[in-house]
Amino acid sequence: MGALEILDIALVVVAAAAVLIGAIRAVIGPDLVDRVIALDMLTVAGVAFGALAALVTGSTAFLDVALGIALLGFVATIAFARMIERMPTDADTDGGEQG
Repeated sequence: MGALEILDIALVVVAAAAVLIGAIRAVIGPDLVDRVIALDMLTVAGVAFGALAALVTGSTAFLDVALGIALLGFVATIAFARMIERMPTDADTDGGEQG
């Protein structure tokens, strides 16, 4: 087993850890913003897996897949940010309080 194979295995472990941490944050996240950031982190981990698959197999098709995932993640993050920006906050409503 060469140094590059050990590096490939280490990178897969790191990317898998990022997926695990992102999934936990997406489920537990106390806020909608935390969940959106966790989904963005999962997108980055997906791109990393695509790049690793391209390195291991030598096929450039995986780079196309990684690029597609990155573009989809970017558009989804922008859409979530616009949605969160338009949501009413507690400061926008009085909550029925007199004052």
